[in-house]
Parts: sequence; C-alpha cells; structure tokens
Amino acid sequence: MSGLLELVEQNIRARGLLRRGQKILVAVSGGVDSMVLLHLLHGLSKKNQWQLTIAHLNHRLRGRSSDADERLVARAANSLGLPFVVEHADIKSRVKSTRLSLEMAARAARHEFLARTAARLKIPGIALAHHADDQVELFFVRLLRGSGSEGLGGMKWRNLSPFRPVGSKIELVRPLLEQSKKLLREYAREEKIKSREDASNESQDILRNRIRHELLPLLRQKYQPALEKIILRLMDITGAEARVTEEVARKWISHKAFILPKQFSRLPLAIQRRVLQLELRRHKIGADFGLVERLRTNPGVPVSISPEISVVCDANGELHLREPAGFAPNSKEIELHLKGGAGAIVFNGQRVEWKTGPQRTFRRPQPIANREIFDAEKVGSHVILRHWRAGDRFQPIGMTQSVKLQDLFTNKGIPRAKRHELLVATTVKNEVFWVQGMRISERFKLTRATRRQLIWRWK
Repeated sequence: MSGLLELVEQNIRARGLLRRGQKILVAVSGGVDSMVLLHLLHGLSKKNQWQLTIAHLNHRLRGRSSDADERLVARAANSLGLPFVVEHADIKSRVKSTRLSLEMAARAARHEFLARTAARLKIPGIALAHHADDQVELFFVRLLRGSGSEGLGGMKWRNLSPFRPVGSKIELVRPLLEQSKKLLREYAREEKIKSREDASNESQDILRNRIRHELLPLLRQKYQPALEKIILRLMDITGAEARVTEEVARKWISHKAFILPKQFSRLPLAIQRRVLQLELRRHKIGADFGLVERLRTNPGVPVSISPEISVVCDANGELHLREPAGFAPNSKEIELHLKGGAGAIVFNGQRVEWKTGPQRTFRRPQPIANREIFDAEKVGSHVILRHWRAGDRFQPIGMTQSVKLQDLFTNKGIPRAKRHELLVATTVKNEVFWVQGMRISERFKLTRATRRQLIWRWK
C-alpha cells in the first residue's frame, strides 16, 4: 500500500468521513486531482465495502476538449467496472440568465448536478478532490474579497451540499484536503493514472489563477518559503475560533448560554456580529460586513436591502423584515389568451413571449436560457401571469409530488428579498406550470402523447 493511500485512509477513519459499506458518489472532472481521488477510493473500496458511482458534468465550455474529458472519465469508469453518470450543461446560457461569473455559474451547475444525482440514486455522500493547494488559494481569494473568520477558515473536511433536493441530506467530503498538489501529481505518475489538464486553469482573467501563478510564487520567493504551512495553520486556527463563536452565538439565541449577558448590547463584539449573521441567514439575506455593522450600530432603524424589503434590528438582537407602506408584491396579475399562435406582453418590466404549434416528432428540449417548452393542451388557452404568493405549490420535473415554492426557494438559496421579483405562470385552475429560473412542472412537460407545444420565452 502506497504512502498516500495510507494517509488518505487514516484521514477518512480519523475524521469519520465515510462509513463502512457506504454508497459514494465520486465527482470526477478528468483532471489529475479527481482521477487520483477516484483511484484511491477504488483501491480502498473492497476493504471498506464501499459502493462507488462516478459522476461527471460536461460544462461544454471548451468544445472538443470538454468532450475528451468526458471520454477519459468514461473509460476510467469502464476499466474499473464502476457505474458512470454524465450530464451536459449549457454554462454560457446560465451566465446570461443568472448574471453570475463563468466560474461561479459552472460551480453552481456542478454542485446542483451532483446533489440531484446523489439524491436520485439515494447516495448520502459526495467525494470531492479539493486539496491543500486549493485551500491556500481559497484563503487569498476570500482575503482579497473581505471575508470574515468563517470564510478564511476555508473548506471543511465534511459539510452539507449547498444544494439540497427536497427530502434529501447530501454531505460533501474531501479526503484529500491535507495533501499537496505536488504529492497528487507524483502519485499519478507512479501509478500511471491518465488525466487531462483544463486550459482554463492558465487563464489570467480568473482571480484564483492570478493568485496561483503570480501572487503565491512572489510570496514564497520574497517573503515566506514555508507559505503553505503558515497559511494552512492560520486557516485551522481561524476556522476553529469561528466555529466556537458560532456555537456560542447559537446558544445565546436559544437562551442556553447562561454565562453571557442577556442584553444584546452587552455581548462581546464578535458574538454580536455572529448573532446578526445567523439571523440574516435565517431570513435568507446575504450577511456582508457592512450590513451587519449598520444593523448592529443602529438598533430600531430600518436598513433597506431591496426596493421591497427593509430589515430592522431590535434591542434584543432579533431581526424583523418590513415592506414599505402600501407595497403589495402579490397584488398584480394578468390573464393571457394564448389563442392565435403567438403573442407577447410586458409585465412589471419583464417581457414574456409565447408561441404555440403542433408537435410533429417527440424530442426532449435542449436547455436554452430564458426558454421553456410545455404541453399546450395541458396548460390550456388561458393562463395567469403573476408573482409568487405564500402557499403556492409546484411539482418540478422529475419529482413525484408537489412541494411548497417557499421550500424550493430555500433549498436553492434564493434570498427572501428576491422571491417576490420572480414571475409565476399558472393555469386558470391556479396550477403553477412555470416559475422563472426554475425547472418546469412535471405535469406540463412534453411527452410522446403531446399534440401541441407552447414555447415560452422571457427577458
């Protein structure tokens, strides 16, 4: 057994990352990190009775190179005799529809695909190939963006997936978090593990790449040769202190921290800030430092977080959301008549277009930004266009039953202040068939029995 294999097995056991006999979804991109992770877990799987499944998302960002990555991972799955799940994503369209950076849109698509796949296959854990070099780069990314102690603590060995399909609890584990990129490359060379390099890792347009290729070499050469060791130690200290602060803040909120003052204003500064961060998260509001400080230093004063929502911190450190007087986010709606083949309308500043026509041959629609296709006969000739309302239920495609839209918003991390901005389309019977930015309804999808299609676009 190689030294790296022993180190990884020790970390898995010592930190309780994976259980004996567990199903594991291994995220494999085709790069050296994930290919090494796959071979390490496969080498330990028989001994630990693990059931591995390989998952690969083709981002379609590099044309033939992306397809070559997919083929490499497929061959590895075949040679190891492991199940292989692959999906294609249109990241460029996602960037246009979400306004995220290319890097963040790709990351979100990847996590969503992995969580959805794990939930469908009833796999409780997803293994990721993040390593020590990733941690150091992340530290500087977050430092330059002004993160607090929790962010500077870096990635955890294990944590819940940011995307949680309804009824599922998917955990992310990182067995390589203590290992250097150099060690992983050496292992790949010794074991003759094939991999592919992503050319985008060299792009200077991405902050993380500039940190990797410019800042870190400069710091090692001119200031601290043992940079990685120092930064990883600092991240460990900072992360541990952040976890203690959060635990104390949670206990104070639940009235279990008897050693602390009962008055919010008398709490230590770090605990005040963490209490407000937790309260903001509970309301699905981004807890940036500026907002926390405005709330902390101005009790009782409303702080606007959007045109529709303001938040107030009371003397007890509790937050209350308020809407401006006379604002009724759910009051507007309009009935659309879909007869005539095509039409368009501008509703609350957003343009919606539709077109109906026969379905001559059945094929699943390719994902295109700001476009969905429905079974026109199931939708009906009259629909209602409006905003989300409390109590709305929706059955996303692939799910067997409907759920509250509010729960879906929470699972997707959509801030509360943004929810009222999303458009919703319903039938005249008030069945939601479309929610802006989410998957279409299962009941209104195209099937082989569909006779007429409704093409729905929005801007």
